[in-house]
Amino acid sequence: MKIYTYKQPAAIESTESVAILNEAGEVSSTVQRVYSNGLKKAFDRTMDYRYFVRFDVNDVAGKPLFTCKKVSRRGRVHFQGKDCVTGKEYMIAYEGWQIMIPDLIITDGSQKIKLNKEMEDWSVFSLEDQPIARWQAILHETHFDITLHIEGSSPIQHEAFFIAIGQAVLFVGA
Repeated sequence: MKIYTYKQPAAIESTESVAILNEAGEVSSTVQRVYSNGLKKAFDRTMDYRYFVRFDVNDVAGKPLFTCKKVSRRGRVHFQGKDCVTGKEYMIAYEGWQIMIPDLIITDGSQKIKLNKEMEDWSVFSLEDQPIARWQAILHETHFDITLHIEGSSPIQHEAFFIAIGQAVLFVGA
C-alpha cells in the first residue's frame, strides 16, 4: 500500500500550491486549484467558489500529471479528468442522481471506478467492488490533513489521479 499526505488550506478558494508527501516524507508531487483567467476567479467568488473548480497535480519539476475540472451543463454537473502523461480522459459523474445520495462513477469508457463519497470518514474508490484507494480529509482550524492510501492491487498507482479527483469532487464538490 502507498500512503500520501498533505495539508490543504481550509479555504476552498485557496490557489496555493500544496506539497504532497509520500511515506518517506519526501515531496512526490503538488496539487493546486487553478483558474484559467481572473474573470473566472472573480465570478467564482460570487458563486461561493464552487462554480469554476479545477485542480492540477504536477510532479516536483512542475510537469502536469493529472487535471480534474467541474463541468456544469443544463443543470447537470459532472467532472472531467485528464491524465496529462498518457492523454487518457475520464468522466466523473453521479449515477442515480435522482436519489438522495447518488454514487460517483469514474470511467475512461472501458472500466468503471465507483467512488463512495463520505464526509466524515474514508471515501473509498472501488473497482469491481474491491477497494483500490481511500481518501480522507480531517478538518483542523486552518487546514485539512488529507491522507490517501492506494492499494497494491489498484490498476492506477499514481497519486495524481486520486488526488486531483479527490480535491475537485470530495474537497470542493458539486
